[in-house]
Amino acid sequence: MKRIAKFEKVSFEKFKSDWEDTFPGKNDVNEVYDGIKLPKRATTGSAGYDFYTPKAFTLKPGETVKIPTGIRVRIDDGWVLKLYPRSGLGFKFRLQFNNTVGIIDSDYYNSSNEGHIFCKITNDSNESKTIELNKGDGFCQGIFVEYGITVDDDADGKRDGGFGSTGK
Repeated sequence: MKRIAKFEKVSFEKFKSDWEDTFPGKNDVNEVYDGIKLPKRATTGSAGYDFYTPKAFTLKPGETVKIPTGIRVRIDDGWVLKLYPRSGLGFKFRLQFNNTVGIIDSDYYNSSNEGHIFCKITNDSNESKTIELNKGDGFCQGIFVEYGITVDDDADGKRDGGFGSTGK
């Protein structure tokens, strides 16, 4: 297997700012940050790296939560990290990513937001099922994929931020 990436925590200052922006009035940011677990594979045959909830969440049908994971990833050029809901949660509860698939490019790591990975998920259950995620539960998985570019590619833009930053 090629070793092409490394997960890290974002700085405490970045996490605190993003956490308080997402969950205003919550005073548990130190405890949440200290408990962040880096993604890892469950078995030697797993393709996906499990991301863990930094805090407990309950999602009733139709509810959405944006989770600041506290994680960033350094990825070699020519690779991308694709994020999906854990398959069991998708199958049992129709847990969905709001952007369908999260795409983490290699240059996201050096952006002004430290490459902080957010996951916005929705309980899309049409069976009235509530999702209960405990702190430290795996809720999504990331898979590294190699990609190519066209022979006449001339991209020269620079990233400096998160969602939509390359289209500004």
